[in-house]
Amino acid sequence: MASKDTLVLEAETVVVPPHEAMAAEHKKVEYPPEVKTPAASPSTDCFALADVVLRFLLFASALVAVVVMVTSKQTEKFPILPFPPFLVALPAKFTHSPAFIYFVAALSVAGLYGIITTLLSFYALLKPGCCPTVLSHFVIFDLLLGIVAAATGAAGGVAYIGLKGNSHVGWKKVCNVYDEFCRHLGASIAVSLFGSIVLVLLVLLSVYSLSKKIPK
Repeated sequence: MASKDTLVLEAETVVVPPHEAMAAEHKKVEYPPEVKTPAASPSTDCFALADVVLRFLLFASALVAVVVMVTSKQTEKFPILPFPPFLVALPAKFTHSPAFIYFVAALSVAGLYGIITTLLSFYALLKPGCCPTVLSHFVIFDLLLGIVAAATGAAGGVAYIGLKGNSHVGWKKVCNVYDEFCRHLGASIAVSLFGSIVLVLLVLLSVYSLSKKIPK
């Protein structure tokens, strides 16, 4: 009877191959779940791309405005009243007006700021989340709009007097004589006005981007 029980137990014993045992132990090991970094949303990418484009436009407009203003030089000859045959050459340059000097200085600062922030924004576009603190402060520095708008207004006022004059105080217009000089002034001020509009859009974009980051 005992021999029969022993035979039954030996028949019921199952021999597991070594490779299957190792596979079973491997399945029992629990690995920690993979942490997936959240991908940037399409709206965030669009905002970052728009920021880069606008900042490059700010740099380009400031550079063009400064170059056109600095190259605005024209020389005309005028007769000396007691001696009509004798002529004197009188140049017209942007350095003859403090408003135009301030214009060149303000737009130069805006151009330098534009190229620096363009590079930072482009780097942030390539590596999202690399420098959020610096990017969040752009909204403060973008208030550079103030000096650009002030410089544009001051230069535009002086240029308008040169174009139309002012009969009430006896200021004569000069753009009928220095026509090329005045064309340079007008083009430079128009480009600067475009740069001021770009700065307004940058401020609005920065404020909107910050508002999206505020938890609700």
